Amino acid sequence: MRVRPISSEVLVQELADLLICREPDSFLRVALDGAPAARPEALADALVGPLRAGGRPTVRIDTADFLRPASLRLEFGRDNPDSYYLGWFDEAGLAREVLDPAGPAGSGRILTRLWDASADRAARAPYSHLKPGTILLVSGPLLLGGGLGFDVTVHLEMSAAALARRTLADSAWTLPAFERYASEVDPASFADVVVRVDDPRRPAMVVER
Repeated sequence: MRVRPISSEVLVQELADLLICREPDSFLRVALDGAPAARPEALADALVGPLRAGGRPTVRIDTADFLRPASLRLEFGRDNPDSYYLGWFDEAGLAREVLDPAGPAGSGRILTRLWDASADRAARAPYSHLKPGTILLVSGPLLLGGGLGFDVTVHLEMSAAALARRTLADSAWTLPAFERYASEVDPASFADVVVRVDDPRRPAMVVER
C-alpha cells in the first residue's frame, strides 16, 4: 500500500473537486464511511461549504438519524457487538427514504431524518425535494458492503491499534464489530477513495493498494 500524506484542508478541497465534476446534472449519493473515532461526520460537514461554493446543492445525512427502534437495537443487550454490526442501523429505511429516491429513476423526494433515538420514536421530519445536481453526503459507520446505492464511496481507514486507542472507553464494546467489518467486508479494498486517519490531524490518501 502506498499513501500520500495530506493536510485536512487539502483533503477536503480534493474531495470537493472530485465530487463537483461528477454527474453535474444528476443527484450524487456519496458515502463517508468510518468508525466514530474516524469522525466521518466531521469530514462530511467540512465538505458542505466547498461543494456549495462550487455550485452543487448539498444535503447532509447522518446514520445516527436512521437507527432502528431500541426494542430491536438493544434486544440482545446494550453492548452486544454483533447486534451493533447487524442490527443497529436501519439500512432499509435509509435506502427507501434517501438513496432510492435520489437514484437514477428516483423522485428526488427524501427524508433527512427517520428516527429520533433520544426519544425512541419517529423523527417526524418533513420530506424535502432535491434540487437538480444535489450531492447527498451520507456519513456513518458500517455503510459499505451491504448493497446500499451509493455513487461514490469514501472510507476512512484506521489500524486496529489506532481505532482501539481513539475509541471512547464506553464504546470499546463496538471494537469487535469493526474488526468483523474489516475482515468480512474489507471496505478499503473497493471504496473509491480511502483515507488513512490513524491520526486525524495527519490524514493520508491511499494512492495504491
